[in-house]
Formats: sequence, structure tokens, C-alpha cells
Amino acid sequence: MKAENKPIYTAAEIMDIIPNRYPICYIDRVDELEPGKRVVARKNVTINEDYFQGHFPGNPVMPGVLQVETLAQAGSIPLLLSPDFENKTAYLAGLDKVRFRENVVPGDVLTVTVDIHKLKRRMGNATGVITNEYGRVVCQCEMTFIITEIDQTV
Repeated sequence: MKAENKPIYTAAEIMDIIPNRYPICYIDRVDELEPGKRVVARKNVTINEDYFQGHFPGNPVMPGVLQVETLAQAGSIPLLLSPDFENKTAYLAGLDKVRFRENVVPGDVLTVTVDIHKLKRRMGNATGVITNEYGRVVCQCEMTFIITEIDQTV
């Protein structure tokens, strides 16, 4: 499914799918989606992000670990919308071939694309790529997910 300038899911609707909340919910909208297979999402980077207070004063740069977290959150969306994983949650279980190509700074509009390659019972493998508004790759990696019951005891 592809939207014509209208998101498939808004930020508020995304929080109905994934468990992440402010200040660590990094997906602002979903533009394309194939449940169980693929997602194209958006992250608008603003100077108001909490992490810019310390990373780095006078030279704000989005930490690489949060770029990977953004990929993981996006990747969990097509998994959790798959009928097999209703009322479950996804956790990042492994990373390979992580590369950071350019700094991400306030004002950047990131396109976050995750393709699920293998999905068995409770595990999945995916590749993720983040590009900036100029189409340049800023981050990419291979990810392994584990899907499990939502822990209701917290």
C-alpha cells in the first residue's frame, strides 16, 4: 500500500501498534506498508529532541544508537501488524553490518525503510536503511527480531 501524501498511519496511530512512547518513540508516520514484509516510515528530526542537549552542545548530532532504534521501531510495525503476531511485541535481538554514512542533524527528514527477509515462528531477519531528504544513506544495518508475548506485569 502506498499513500499519496497522506500517511497510512500517523504518529498517534503508530503508538497503538508499538509500545514505545515519548521520549523514545521515533516514528512520525508510515507511508508504505506490507504487513509481515516491508515498511517505509518517516522520522522528522527536530532541535527539541531531548538527546540534543548533550549530543553535542553547539553541534547537535542524532546518536547512531538512536538511528538504529528508529530502524528497529519501524521494523516492528509490519511484524506486529501481521495476523500471526497480534497482541505481541518485537524486540531487537541482534545487529550486523551497521554503518553510519552521514550525520543526522536537526531539520533532517528521514525515510526509514525496513524489509523483512525471513520470518519463522518468533524470529525474523530484516535489513534497514535510513536516507535523508536528499536521498543519501545515513544509516544501514541487518537486524534480527524476536517476537514475544506482551509482558503485562510491568
